[in-house]
Amino acid sequence: MKLLAALAHEPLDHPPVWFMRQAGRYLPEYRELRSRYSFREAIRRPGVAAEITLQPVRRFDLDAAIVFSDIMTPLEGLGVDVEFAPGPQLEPMTIEAVANLGDLAPEAVGFVADAIDLVRRDLPADRAVIGFAGAPITLAAYLLEGGGSKTFLQLRRALSGAPETSLAALTSLGRSMRTYLASQIDAGADVVMLFDSWAGILSRDEWQRFALPAARAALDGLAVPTIYFAPHAPHLLDSVAAVGADAYGIDWRLPLDEAWSRIGYDHAIQGNLDPAVLLTDPTTIRSAVERILDEAAGRPGHVFNLGHGIDRTTPVDNVAAMIAAVRGERP
Repeated sequence: MKLLAALAHEPLDHPPVWFMRQAGRYLPEYRELRSRYSFREAIRRPGVAAEITLQPVRRFDLDAAIVFSDIMTPLEGLGVDVEFAPGPQLEPMTIEAVANLGDLAPEAVGFVADAIDLVRRDLPADRAVIGFAGAPITLAAYLLEGGGSKTFLQLRRALSGAPETSLAALTSLGRSMRTYLASQIDAGADVVMLFDSWAGILSRDEWQRFALPAARAALDGLAVPTIYFAPHAPHLLDSVAAVGADAYGIDWRLPLDEAWSRIGYDHAIQGNLDPAVLLTDPTTIRSAVERILDEAAGRPGHVFNLGHGIDRTTPVDNVAAMIAAVRGERP
């Protein structure tokens, strides 16, 4: 598998390519299928989730399929009810309540493992299956706020006002996310990824004290390569390698070579095309892709990806142009 080879720093003619949210709303076949199922229904039906996972790999020459799910999904296995309208909506909790959630019951969200099993059976053997989870600090942000926020003041208040309870809550979430990721590996995931979507709202000191130990716990000792991604967080790059992952995703805010040098060239890196570039034209896309490849300078360990999830208005032909450019194919 080319993705595994890149994560192991093996030399390759060109980097493997996949992209975040590749199974989603920019694809007409996805929209057709979703017209029959709600978002939650699509995740909970393994056959539907597997079909959505496989759609972009059938259409494009991608090196991996990431299971169709959501970072909030495993909270159901902790007894938390989450609705999507369209973003996550849940009853806000106190940090004490989060600390007392207990351990994940993986069978309660076994439909994710079942979907991975179906994908692994149908996916070509040289393509990787990626499982994922939300990082503990990001999950805590949603649990305390009850949904999305620009500031997540309730999380930041808890970290300042109840630091020991916050550490206990994050430790518990880290333990549960490790259980969740391990269940995906057992089902056939070749790589797992930890999305720390809101780590960037923390200061570096806060991240090191609270987010880092919990993220490490979520990834500790897993049997497959791991990727950690904290967007909007260039201030964390100098210390992010302490997470202990095999690779680190980066967004588009810094040139790839600068971000990689700050993380350390002994770690694999994933990124980092701005998704907005895919809303332009094939010539512009090719130029942007080639700039990123030039910044990578042929070093082993580069996985080509976007710096965030693909926008739902992206033209399908532009995605094909991006992949062709990564492969070195001329128009």
